[in-house]
Amino acid sequence: MSKYELDYIMGNPPFVGYSLQSKEQKDDILSIYVDEKGKPYKTSGKIDYVSGWYFKAAQLMQNTAIRTAFVSTNSITQGEQVAGVWKPLYDRFGIHIDFAHRTFRWDSEASLKAHVHCVIVGFSIAENQQKKRLYTSERMQIVENINAYLLDAPLVFVESRNRVIADVPKMVYGNKPVDGGNLIIEASEYDDFIKREPLAQKYIKRLVGAREFINGELRWCLWLVGVSPAELRHMPAVMERIEKVKKMRENSPDEGARKLALTPAQFRETNNPPSAIVVPCHSSQNRRYVPMDFIDDSIVVTNAVLFIPAASIYHFGILASNVHMAWMRAVCGRLKSDYRYSKDVVYNNFPWPTPTDEQKAKIEQTAQAILDARALYPDCSLADLYDEVAMPPELRKAHQQNDRAVMQAYGFDIKTTTETTCVADLMRMYQALTERSK
Repeated sequence: MSKYELDYIMGNPPFVGYSLQSKEQKDDILSIYVDEKGKPYKTSGKIDYVSGWYFKAAQLMQNTAIRTAFVSTNSITQGEQVAGVWKPLYDRFGIHIDFAHRTFRWDSEASLKAHVHCVIVGFSIAENQQKKRLYTSERMQIVENINAYLLDAPLVFVESRNRVIADVPKMVYGNKPVDGGNLIIEASEYDDFIKREPLAQKYIKRLVGAREFINGELRWCLWLVGVSPAELRHMPAVMERIEKVKKMRENSPDEGARKLALTPAQFRETNNPPSAIVVPCHSSQNRRYVPMDFIDDSIVVTNAVLFIPAASIYHFGILASNVHMAWMRAVCGRLKSDYRYSKDVVYNNFPWPTPTDEQKAKIEQTAQAILDARALYPDCSLADLYDEVAMPPELRKAHQQNDRAVMQAYGFDIKTTTETTCVADLMRMYQALTERSK
């Protein structure tokens, strides 16, 4: 059949995440997602297998009135994949999205009931006079535009950026141990270790990853930065652990880990600032706010969290606001449907406001009120405090007041701004910032 006899392409292509693809599947994508010279796009190795069907459909639809609709994994409309999947389709073929159904859970009929989070995207190249329709599980909207994030917002691609776009402190990953667990002291072994090696106590700090940070779980580590060789040699139980780290690193297949065998008493990174804001890399979608907090240098953070050294209470107020949460939900990656916060996509691209002195002082006040409200419940973890059912009224009120203060700093109308219109405005701000930086 000639493509000129075809009206519609519809289907449910296979869902295989880029990290789960076989070599053959990776080769498939690298051979399909190529530029005009036949060279793979630099992001082709980090997109889902379903993307290949979008590219082939866009190729086939050229110079025709064919329209396409696919059921797909929602990952291609989230995070770093959006630019990788969709930018070539817009730039090379001139596609546009005609209708879409945002994320919904598709329950398998199999007995194990596997849950897949899906979207439906209808797109074409030929002009379409039909109104654009954007669906959710609750409603259908007629919208002006549907962008690649499946939002009624401008066509922008929030691409990975290694430098922050605004004049704010840098966000970095926590410290990766690369130690085979030997510099880490679990809560269950802490007392016994201290009895065996009492001199080590002053070199032990609390260790916090995403799980410990959110749930308040206790874990410890040997933080031996700057410790003299003489001190180490007077702590045989510590030396025993360091020797195990050395052997583990020497025998690693990773060249970087083998180089670290020269410094076996230390984590790969040794960042332990006097003060920082901590943001977990992963957080439940059931929370309205991603839990964040300040730490001091008595706590060492792992690479399961991100942190911002030298951040102020003002920065905390902006990041803890509904405006930043709306941006995060729109552009972050997901693990199933839970949030995957990224410094290079979420934080580094976030358009910050330009508040007046009065507005900034107000945000500092409302941000401090959030911390004060948490302090009323010292026995509660962040998981307890940010449970949408159990959240204390004082904390919810403090967040609502902070939300209002931040929205005012952006010039958003508190009564009429929705999360969708908020994100649309932020994307316009982002678009202006990136155009100025070119």
